[in-house]
Amino acid sequence: MKGQETRGFQSEVKQLLHLMIHSLYSNKEIFLRELISNASDAADKLRFRALSKPELYEGDGELRVRVAFDKEARTLTISDNGIGMNRDDVIDHLGTIAKSGTKAFLESMGSDQAKDSQLIGQFGVGFYSAFIVADKVTVRTRAAGDSADKGVFWESAGEGEYTVADITKDERGTDITLHLREGEDEFLDPWRVRSIISKYSDHIALPVEIEQSEEKDGETVVSWEKINKAQALWTRNRAEISDDDYKAFYKHIAHDFTDPLIWSHNRVEGKQEYTSLLYIPAQAPWDMWNRDHKHGLKLYVQRVFIMDDAEQFMPNYLRFVRGLIDSNDLPLNVSREILQDSTVTRNLRNALSKRALQMLDKLAKDDADKYQTFWDQFGLVLKEGPAEDQANQQAIAKLLRFASTHNDSSVQNVSLEAYVSRMKEGQEKIYYITADSYAAAKSSPHLELLRKKGIEVLLLSDRIDEWMMSYLTEFDGKAFQSVAKADASLEKLADDVDESAKEADKALEPFVERVKTLLGERVKEVRLTHRLTDTPAIVTTDGDEMTTQMAKLFAAAGQTVPEVKYIFELNPDHPLVKRTADTTDDARFGEWIELLLDQALLAEKGTLDDPNLFIRRVNQLLLG
Repeated sequence: MKGQETRGFQSEVKQLLHLMIHSLYSNKEIFLRELISNASDAADKLRFRALSKPELYEGDGELRVRVAFDKEARTLTISDNGIGMNRDDVIDHLGTIAKSGTKAFLESMGSDQAKDSQLIGQFGVGFYSAFIVADKVTVRTRAAGDSADKGVFWESAGEGEYTVADITKDERGTDITLHLREGEDEFLDPWRVRSIISKYSDHIALPVEIEQSEEKDGETVVSWEKINKAQALWTRNRAEISDDDYKAFYKHIAHDFTDPLIWSHNRVEGKQEYTSLLYIPAQAPWDMWNRDHKHGLKLYVQRVFIMDDAEQFMPNYLRFVRGLIDSNDLPLNVSREILQDSTVTRNLRNALSKRALQMLDKLAKDDADKYQTFWDQFGLVLKEGPAEDQANQQAIAKLLRFASTHNDSSVQNVSLEAYVSRMKEGQEKIYYITADSYAAAKSSPHLELLRKKGIEVLLLSDRIDEWMMSYLTEFDGKAFQSVAKADASLEKLADDVDESAKEADKALEPFVERVKTLLGERVKEVRLTHRLTDTPAIVTTDGDEMTTQMAKLFAAAGQTVPEVKYIFELNPDHPLVKRTADTTDDARFGEWIELLLDQALLAEKGTLDDPNLFIRRVNQLLLG
């Protein structure tokens, strides 16, 4: 063969092939679904390109996928007459996994076979799934529009290298021949293959044909039988579509190996005409947080495939939603640039966003366990919503889940509706605290009074929470209130003390002034508080001041952090505060106040500017 060369796989492909071969799927048959899905995509791409270049059809516009057997050679061949590939395409697509972060993902896989299989499925391997059942794979392909002598041959045994060469191929498209391993003879049985295709590929919008051979007058006659409906699933009547059909179609378009949690199939007529089929996956893709992660819906215009990953139809906080939209209102020659500025696009985006939020609301009401699965996988992404989508902020807020003092668990499963239903009589606000961890939030001294009075507090410990709460100001008419900020509602709770305590506080006014004089400009204010039960002192911020957690976010982003001026609040009933108030020696008094302030800052920030000084001060005071 001309131009023959042997090349090594990209290292990530070698690693993936090793996993494919040694951590086989429990349902090996999915390789057929993957290869037929790829063939369907190739046909979609040809249809789209042929809109502007009809000559790409080369006189053959009847697109289809064919499956053929050779029992003697023990091969199974999947052929399509779609867009095909040239030599560069073959090397790029079959020798490389062009996904950023792939290497790190694969290196994170352990040696546990069940886990490996699950992770491979999460990765979505397409073509490489052929090596589950084949010890050698041969590809013959030619790009539509190229001459017959521009065909390409590719072959590999999945052991680290592949051969590529130039061939003559009269028909455009791709033929993939699997040389089956020993023990995989079930895939040479036409009835078995037929049942697999019916199971996984009935919804493919082009004919899938299987080879039929029969003897006539001493000669073998080959014919092709269509074995699927060959009608786009979303164009069919919903009453005719089974749950299994919807699940199979999801796996086809999402290249996922798990069933979706829920889906919504909608046909809209009137001012705008479109059909949408949206799915909520059961697990996050491995590269969800990768900057290069592709997301969005498949876009069809009048049932013609236009593009994958059309992100213009879903806001970023709903980037986990998979599915498609088929519009009658967009032009067939639409581009990503046109979509960006289109009124039709904006209207569709608004409608589809609401539809996705309604799906999640339905899931939360109908199946709490499934919704918890969703939240564990995608909750962090949904938390971007209140800032990004003001119009749907309350609908998003209903879907948020939190840990709280009501449940002794770090699991985020408390809804705002449930919190409001449990609010104490006279409670005006929804109380929350943000911290670096669940443990830090749960043990914060800011919670002491609220815990004593049986008032529930939401415990927020995800990095995004402080930013989210700066946009989410109220729910169901109830304002949110950070317990780390000074607020009249908290003072009102703390003011519930008897007359003798008030007299004692008045007697401590000189002590408060003494502390103010000592600390000067280092704090915004010094005051007594009855919010504490077990802790001698805390620091809080004013309502209009930046919180500690927000300052940390600024610092982590490399931005200049404005100085946070704290209010220093002392618990007059605590023995350490009483001892300090009774100390007449100014130097000793100063050491105690500095210690109490450092303790409060450490509880609030998790760090101190000079921890060694703090330790020396503690040791010195312990030695008396």
